[in-house]
Amino acid sequence: MDIRETILAREKANLSPLAACAADTCGRETPEPEDNIRTVYMRDRDRVIHSKAFRRLKHKTQVFISPGSDHYRTRLTHTLEVNQIAKTIGRALNLNLDLIEAIALAHDVGHTPFAHCGEEVLNMRMQEGFKHNENSLRVLKRIEAHGKRRGLNLTREVLDGVLHHSGFSASGKALTLEGQIIRFADKIAYVQHDIDDTIRAGLLEEEDLPDKYTDVLGHSLSDRLTTLVEDLVQEGLALSPGPDGEKPKLSFSQPVHEALTGLRAFLFKEVYTGDVCQKERERASFVVDFLFSHYLKHPEKMPDFYQQIAVLEGRERGVADYISGMTDNFCVALYKDLTMPRSFIG
Repeated sequence: MDIRETILAREKANLSPLAACAADTCGRETPEPEDNIRTVYMRDRDRVIHSKAFRRLKHKTQVFISPGSDHYRTRLTHTLEVNQIAKTIGRALNLNLDLIEAIALAHDVGHTPFAHCGEEVLNMRMQEGFKHNENSLRVLKRIEAHGKRRGLNLTREVLDGVLHHSGFSASGKALTLEGQIIRFADKIAYVQHDIDDTIRAGLLEEEDLPDKYTDVLGHSLSDRLTTLVEDLVQEGLALSPGPDGEKPKLSFSQPVHEALTGLRAFLFKEVYTGDVCQKERERASFVVDFLFSHYLKHPEKMPDFYQQIAVLEGRERGVADYISGMTDNFCVALYKDLTMPRSFIG
């Protein structure tokens, strides 16, 4: 028995009956020889970590654009926080941590520069619309490369978890409980940590948060994180397979779900779409929109790979792929290069 088979046997013997064991994977679109040591989910995780799209997350905005401090979250630190929260929940429920980690690290690789305002610009400019979760899937299947082949050829379970990580209904949509956990861990992370960054920026105080939500969740970052994680774990421990063996749906308890959605709505009103970041959002949106128009008129100015996509799938698609992969810094540098006299750029 090789090491991988030992790991597979250990999963079968020790993980929860609700866990997605690697031996039961639905597989990859293109079959591959098995690794001697790693399971399919371990290999998926490694491919994501070594991808260029993952590395670029360190220079993509989470909430605050160009905050002037290294202490604010970026899309990469958000991803790592989602991974940490999700693995804590997954370990408590005795689920497959390798699958959880693979989905968590991959879930935002399709995010645009400048956070959601970049996504909104692309969504308006593309006839078919643009959603970052769907774009993450495209990045993993079409844009990134594994060896000489386009696409990372990840397992169906990982791709499904990435696709369904977005949204905020009371229950999960992913096929696996591991994928469902990512959806909740994402919300736990960004609502609580965005509050932390907003307080750090001096734009809100803890006392400004509505009591009707914090009385349920807690009156500090750590208390709220603890409440949310423990609530999801307690709800998860009560789950059992459906009558036909289908995976149950994970959810928060109703009071905690209502408090979290209320706190999220407060953030949207006061921070995400409020006056707090409006000027920066407008500037960032203008840059993304300008670049989209420019490359739509001049697709030959894009790298060869994106020119090929423009020919095969349409200019909008090629331009959206190019821009969505950019970091904030690269976007600004391109804009300056295209609009300012070179003597002013230094």
